[in-house]
Amino acid sequence: MAAPRSRQKAPQQRRVPRQARSRATVSFVLDAAAQVFAERGYAATTNEIAARAGVSIGSLYQYYADKDALLVALAERHLADAQAQLQAALEDAPTEPDQLVRRVIEVVVALNRPSALHTVLYQAAPRTPELIEVLDRVRDGLSAAVAALLIAAGVDPPVAQRRGHALVVAVDAAIHEHVLAADTPDDEHARIDDVVTLTTATLAAYAS
Repeated sequence: MAAPRSRQKAPQQRRVPRQARSRATVSFVLDAAAQVFAERGYAATTNEIAARAGVSIGSLYQYYADKDALLVALAERHLADAQAQLQAALEDAPTEPDQLVRRVIEVVVALNRPSALHTVLYQAAPRTPELIEVLDRVRDGLSAAVAALLIAAGVDPPVAQRRGHALVVAVDAAIHEHVLAADTPDDEHARIDDVVTLTTATLAAYAS
């Protein structure tokens, strides 16, 4: 998944919610932030977000120093959801390689489909070490899954790990630059077919 692009490091979340009420407040604030950022883009203000969440601005600032911190939290939530969906796809995957590849690619396409909020997150969210770590875990999990397939086919582990990383990076680029550029649903389906063919052919070549 492509890394968010941004200007600077955001301040860290100020207070960790430990009680059920505090966790509920944070959830309300993040849901409201997602709505307001989707509607207003980066012009959204913390006052608007607090009002949408039904909390005071002081309550918002207990957990998030500013709107950049909110954007980072939203991006982290998105990436955590992506990781969970990808893990589920891998655990409940068909045995046929082409069907497995298609399922994973379709999940990644759905997660990265353009939306107002997605655009704000990937254009405005500050790139923090915490956010990069989450992103790396998603990529590394997919790379490890590919490497495991190659090792099972008899490829030496160091080579399998290198090739797994290369394939994941290449497929991620193909999804963002090729599939998501489709003009129609039929065109998108055809482009997914392109990436599935590319991926399965590469896997076969890597395993030989």
